Amino acid sequence: MTTLGAIAGVGRWCFRHRWWVLLIWVLAVGAGGASAGAVFDRLVGDNNPRGVESIEAFDVLGAGNESGGTVVALVDGVDAASAPVRNVVSLFAEDLRTDPAVKEVAHPFDGSPAAPAMIARDGRALLISVVLKPAEDDRVKGETIDGLTGRLDGIAAKLRAAGQPDAKIKVGGNTVLNREVNQTVQVDLQRAEIISLPVTLLVLVVVFGGLVAAGLPVLTAAFSVAAAMTVLLGFSYLTDLDQNVVTVVTLMGLGLSIDYGLLLVARFREERGAGFDPEEATARAWATAGRTIMFSALTVAAALAGLLMFDISALAALGAAGVSIALMAMVTSLTFTAALLAFARNRIKPAAASKDSDDHGFFARLSGFVQRRPWPVALLTAAALIAMGLPLLTATVILPQLEGLPDDLESVQVEHARTARFGLESAPTVLVVARTTPEQLTAWAGRWSTDAAVAEVRPARATGHDISQVQLVLRGGAQDEAAQALVERVRDDRPPGESWVTGDAAILVDLMDLIYDGLPWAVGVTLLAMVLLLFAFTGSVVVPIKAILANVISLGSTFGVLVAVFEYGYGEDVLHTLTIGGLSPFIVVIVFAFAFGLSMDYEVFLLGRIKEYVERGVDSDTAVRRGLQHTGRIITSAALLMVVVFACFAGARVGQIEEVGLGLTVAVLIDATIVRCLLVPATMTLLGRWNWWAPAPLRRLHEKFGLREATLPEPGAERAPVDLVKAGDPRD
Repeated sequence: MTTLGAIAGVGRWCFRHRWWVLLIWVLAVGAGGASAGAVFDRLVGDNNPRGVESIEAFDVLGAGNESGGTVVALVDGVDAASAPVRNVVSLFAEDLRTDPAVKEVAHPFDGSPAAPAMIARDGRALLISVVLKPAEDDRVKGETIDGLTGRLDGIAAKLRAAGQPDAKIKVGGNTVLNREVNQTVQVDLQRAEIISLPVTLLVLVVVFGGLVAAGLPVLTAAFSVAAAMTVLLGFSYLTDLDQNVVTVVTLMGLGLSIDYGLLLVARFREERGAGFDPEEATARAWATAGRTIMFSALTVAAALAGLLMFDISALAALGAAGVSIALMAMVTSLTFTAALLAFARNRIKPAAASKDSDDHGFFARLSGFVQRRPWPVALLTAAALIAMGLPLLTATVILPQLEGLPDDLESVQVEHARTARFGLESAPTVLVVARTTPEQLTAWAGRWSTDAAVAEVRPARATGHDISQVQLVLRGGAQDEAAQALVERVRDDRPPGESWVTGDAAILVDLMDLIYDGLPWAVGVTLLAMVLLLFAFTGSVVVPIKAILANVISLGSTFGVLVAVFEYGYGEDVLHTLTIGGLSPFIVVIVFAFAFGLSMDYEVFLLGRIKEYVERGVDSDTAVRRGLQHTGRIITSAALLMVVVFACFAGARVGQIEEVGLGLTVAVLIDATIVRCLLVPATMTLLGRWNWWAPAPLRRLHEKFGLREATLPEPGAERAPVDLVKAGDPRD
């Protein structure tokens, strides 16, 4: 038996010990299923960075006034001036105040200065505001909100009994909004999985021509994502997790696992078609495709490791979780898939001998066409990608608010009603909090009344012991360039003593500062890891640099499409997307990191096969042509499967999930078509033998320490007879 290397040994061991491998993964999936509910219960709606001025300001304002959030009931379809309505609402409020979980209750009839504003302008609706006490944990908080929502819903029946037949209740407020958004995200993810997995299975049946072979990558993906929930639950105790983490981990887990399973099963069928028995075919597939998958997962993990360089908990948590899911997808594919192949054995049909030779298949002909015209193809494809990226030059970066949420959420409808019917819209402001008296703060704030960005300076007011605040009302938007510039000017000319400047623009400024601070480290770590891994994979320093440049151009075009769709609304009616007015900085970083990793994923798929031919002594152009011929169908199929998965997420209802899903869909489409099929063959043809150049010291280093598997013996050197009729193995 030929020694094929360590990764081949993993595949062979899992093939032989399939029952143990199956048991381990069933237990892992069971633990993941038990963890899923807890993960969603622990998601936070506000995952703003801590330790920055704009966030510390709210901590100062809230000191000594802690609460568990606010629940707001919109009582609609009633005559707010009638005595029965007054009596029902007042009695209900008194009853609520006795609830041990309730801190405060406000309503239009409590005699407070704010009471008149809680009646709609048309007199046909009113608001009830309930402030909760801090809860012991997320489970208790959830139970409290559910119980309170049920009680608030009961007011409608009492009002109808009191002669208000059109009375109805909608419940909102920040606490309910966060909870409802998390539940919507959970439904979006579940729906995406339910739709994408059957469609993926159908595509794989077409690719492999059989249900058993098609089912293996899908089953591996499902196991990988389920097991990842346990990892996420562990992370939730170390740092706050938001909806983006669960979205991206689920999305990447499905996409990577299906891709890896596809590559392994396809290579297994190829080796079976060459005459090897199932166990030896598995070992040979793992020695080649398995090695490629290992490097692919490491490159994806390296791209995501850059997120750990940001001093932003949301991005760091996403980076850690993303690295984990990339490695888990690799481990699942290299172990569980081998066990499944052992169970399936001869039920997976060997690949039929292709009527196309290495040099005359569709992708070989496409590569040949490109190689005869490398300069025009390279220039035209680069120009097309740059043109697609032009909208990025006018991009706006914002932190989405209600515009990033679907209007059919009840809590969103309550917020819209507060603005449209009650006139409670908060004017965009820059808020200054200072440890001083209101009189002193008012005197200082007067200088800003003539500032071009300020429409009004409101009187300062005390908000706690020795703490005052003043609002500078903006002429423009809450987060536009004028508002951000005003934040910088105010911070350069502060009131005497300790002070904090906050508001939407200030939060965006602080967030962008943190991103700019971490960006050089993040990019440096990512690029260095990419260069090292691709050098270890190929022994070349040219290939990594070329791959990085191609990916940067590809990602620029991806962001151009995102700007066109989410800022300017192009394709809104067709794609059913939300027009948010810009891109979230979180989403920009997330899509860049994950799309960069996925682009390198396909680069490794293609380079792995090209390098096999080069190591056999084939010239560079022929190696490229044959490598594309053998991997073109697999990469195209893998990209199609990725698009199926990501497009299901792009069809979500929450704006940030739409952005991630569409961004990764576009990135994969561009990379698997324009980049892999046109730009890569063109540039590799232009470079010729220089593709594989490295300085002599590095070349010797790679020859001595390069991470490589043993060269496979040619088919025919070591074979066992293949019984194509046999349905299974008698040992099963």
